[in-house]
Amino acid sequence: MARMQDPPIRLITQSAELAELCERLRTEPFVTVDTEFMRERTYWPELCVVQLAGARDVAVVDAQAEGMDLAPLGDLLADPAVVKVFHAARQDVEIFLLRFGAVPKPLFDTQVAAMVAGFGDQASYDSLVRALAGTSIDKAHRFSDWSVRPLSASQIAYAAGDVTHLRRVYLELRERLLKEGRLDWVAQEMDALLEPSTYITEPETAWERLKPKSANRRFLGVLRAAAAWREAEAQRVNIPRGRLVKDESLAEVAASAPETVDQLARVRGVSEGFAKGKSGATLLAAIAEAKNLPEDALPLPLEARKGAGASPALVALLKVLLAASAEAHNVAPKLLADTEDLERLASETEPDIRALSGWRREVFGADALALKTGQLALGVAGRRVRLIRAG
Repeated sequence: MARMQDPPIRLITQSAELAELCERLRTEPFVTVDTEFMRERTYWPELCVVQLAGARDVAVVDAQAEGMDLAPLGDLLADPAVVKVFHAARQDVEIFLLRFGAVPKPLFDTQVAAMVAGFGDQASYDSLVRALAGTSIDKAHRFSDWSVRPLSASQIAYAAGDVTHLRRVYLELRERLLKEGRLDWVAQEMDALLEPSTYITEPETAWERLKPKSANRRFLGVLRAAAAWREAEAQRVNIPRGRLVKDESLAEVAASAPETVDQLARVRGVSEGFAKGKSGATLLAAIAEAKNLPEDALPLPLEARKGAGASPALVALLKVLLAASAEAHNVAPKLLADTEDLERLASETEPDIRALSGWRREVFGADALALKTGQLALGVAGRRVRLIRAG
């Protein structure tokens, strides 16, 4: 493929300029998209810059320019005739979902596509640019404060590079996947990215990300309540959850289950001012409510949800099969199944997991079930694992 020439970079600071740009881009078959944002001081990401590239345009949009109306961008992202290409799309999509109330579609994530194309687990943008665009990217402004104005010329050039190189990466990946008959695989992977719930953290399930090892259901009930309170409060006041109460302090709150302001203030990492304030009062109320829950309303330990313990030997065999299947089909093992999938495969007859649906079942899942039932064995041929089928 001949190397494409990039158009001149435009800095967009006026609503009319953005509207004109988006109208042009809506005539393209695809547009590459990236964002620069800040969230070190906030719960919700603060959108600073949006980068867009088509065949005739490369633009860096100052999302914080005075009077900037981003509505035309929302229309572009919702246009079903234009594929929106991202790399590692989740954080960018979260921003657009919050801003416009919808996930950009149709959507193509080059990181996911690279995993399907055999570039390993979570291929970095840098590595794909080197491998598929034949160049390297400037990393100088990776940790810039994108909320500071004016943007420097080097910041603008850096930001534009994230979408110009992405055009070549996308075209090369798409051509490769088309030849291999795997574009449908990627389309299946995009379904999860198109689901709005993928980007929303519900307060009621926030405790699960702490991965508590305890089997004490009363402790877990208080932890669930405290974590839900923290998530909702962090969202309300728009500060990072860790700045409100750190994870380790939250676990100690659940363990000690304080009933008074003085008891709460004695928890390591909780200040007296916090304990005496409105936040402390509402946290104590949430704890009290959790302590009074009936036993059947308390959460089960995370480990208990997996059912009977999986045989370590069977899990180990499934890991070997997973590696062999990934090697044979040149896909990233992590894309086929994760550790929890393998444990559930080992302990349940036919669990509802991604490894047993769609293209994954063809590549790995069906063989995993056959291995469990003795219809498939593993051997070695030369330096590779060989699948030996019964009969």
